[in-house]
Amino acid sequence: MSTVALASGLGALPSRFRRERLLIVGYGDVGQRVALSLLAGPGAQRLRVLALTSQAGRVGNLRAQGVTPLVGNLDHAVTLRRLSGLATRVVHLAPPPGEGAGGTAWWRDPRTVALARALRLRSLPVSLVYASTSGVYGDCAGARVAETRTVAPGTPRAQRRVNAERAVRHLGRAGVRASILRIPGIYAPDREGGTPEARLRKGTPVLTAQDDVYTNHIHADDLARACLAALWRGRPQRVYNVSDSSDMKMGDYFDLAADLYGLPRPPRLPRSTAQDALPVMLLSFMSESRRLDNQRLLGELGLRLRYPTVAQGLRA
Repeated sequence: MSTVALASGLGALPSRFRRERLLIVGYGDVGQRVALSLLAGPGAQRLRVLALTSQAGRVGNLRAQGVTPLVGNLDHAVTLRRLSGLATRVVHLAPPPGEGAGGTAWWRDPRTVALARALRLRSLPVSLVYASTSGVYGDCAGARVAETRTVAPGTPRAQRRVNAERAVRHLGRAGVRASILRIPGIYAPDREGGTPEARLRKGTPVLTAQDDVYTNHIHADDLARACLAALWRGRPQRVYNVSDSSDMKMGDYFDLAADLYGLPRPPRLPRSTAQDALPVMLLSFMSESRRLDNQRLLGELGLRLRYPTVAQGLRA
């Protein structure tokens, strides 16, 4: 399959004259799972899958997967202009820039803003799914959290996600059926760094039970399926918590994994001494506690999780 000529006029054709075209922005592990599940499905002949990549070296690999590569860079808006009108549906999985990339506008996600502007230049896609993070809720002190809860981002990266969500909502008001997926920790045994095994082997401590926080998880395969469910069945401008049905604290999660792998359980530290023993990034995750309510995902989208709990997913 050849690379799409972005300069061509194909994007101007009425949708009735062309196949459904799904554009994946952020073609990492989850993006590949989305694409491959579609290309292996019964409707593959009626759908064309396109993926945006900033690395010309990935073009051959994408073609080999049956995906049409589009070379462009979310950090250079001019390279995105010809994306407009190409896709009937879009899955946006790319994260915002990292720390320090935005200067004084550190709270913005210029990548999502640039993509949204490009998509508005011609005929809009029918639907768009944006992969956000459950971190936008901030610390909820272990409370059960539904999608109606007001966001309260407690970190710069979560604030950039809130900005991205606003850009997606703005695009939705222009006529796109937009869905926002708020995603917790992604895991999978076949995903790079997708299990706690490496951290367990290092003996990294976790918090004592009285100081521990609730954590949430979703298997990468179930996340890919949630993206597709929202793409075709999501309600307009709707938010979905994409989490499995586990209800456990972080330390219990690592104890479970240790037992499954036959490794020692991690040592426990009180929060008062964890500041000196744990990395800053890990401490930030240990400062927020919430339990995501996934009833909208299961009921409204009708998604039947393949891995309803992390125990089942890790064993798989």
